[in-house]
Amino acid sequence: MLKNLFKTIFPDLCIGCNGLLIKNESVLCIHCRHDLPYTQHHKNPNNEALLKFYGIVPIENCFAMLYFHNEGIAKRLMHQLKYKGKQEIGTLLGNMYYPELEDKFKHEDSKTTFEIIPVPLHKKRQKERGYNQVTTFCKALSKGLDITLNETLLIRNHYTKTQTQKNKIARQKINDALFDIVETTSESNKHYILVDDIITTGATLEACAKALLRIPNAKVSIVTMAFTET
Repeated sequence: MLKNLFKTIFPDLCIGCNGLLIKNESVLCIHCRHDLPYTQHHKNPNNEALLKFYGIVPIENCFAMLYFHNEGIAKRLMHQLKYKGKQEIGTLLGNMYYPELEDKFKHEDSKTTFEIIPVPLHKKRQKERGYNQVTTFCKALSKGLDITLNETLLIRNHYTKTQTQKNKIARQKINDALFDIVETTSESNKHYILVDDIITTGATLEACAKALLRIPNAKVSIVTMAFTET
C-alpha cells in the first residue's frame, strides 16, 4: 500500500521525454526506446569507432551502441547515469545491446577465453561518486553473453580531474602510466572486452588497451554505450 502511495506521489518518469511510464515500462518509454540513435556498429566491422584507434593501438573490434550528440536522448541517459545515480540505465542498455554482440564474441579456440574489463575509476573518484558508471552495463553484458566480468585486473594509478571539459589535444596527453594491470599467470592468451561509457577522442581507452596488451598474447576489443561523432 505504501509503495502504491509513493508511486502516486512520485510516479516513474521516462528519462528520455519525462513522460509517465506505463505498466511494464522501465527507464524509457516505448517511444523513446524506438527513437534511440543506434550506431549499428555491430553490422560494420570497420566502423568509425574502430577507426579512432587505427594505427595507434591494435584493437580487434570496437562497437558503440548509441550516437552521443550535444542534445538528445543519449546525452540525457549518460548524464543521469554518470551524475545522478541512475544505474538502472546501464542495466537497460546492456540488456538491449548484448543480443547484438553474441556472435561477435564467441570463443575463437580452446586456448582463448573472453573477459569483460570495465574502464576503472581511481579509488578517490569512485568514493566521491559512490559507483563506477559502467558497472551495471558490464554486469548486464556479462550475464547476457556468459562472459566473466573482471573488475580487478585493470587499475587507474592517478587521480585526475574530469575530462569532460578538456579539448582533444589535452585528452590525448593521457600517458601510458595512467593505467596498469594487476597481472596473474592466468591472464595470458585472453581476449579482453574493454568497456566504457562514451568514446570521444578515445585517449582513455587507448591507454587502457595498451596496459592490457602488455599481457602475453592478449587481444582487446572495445564496447561502449555511446560514441561522439566529430
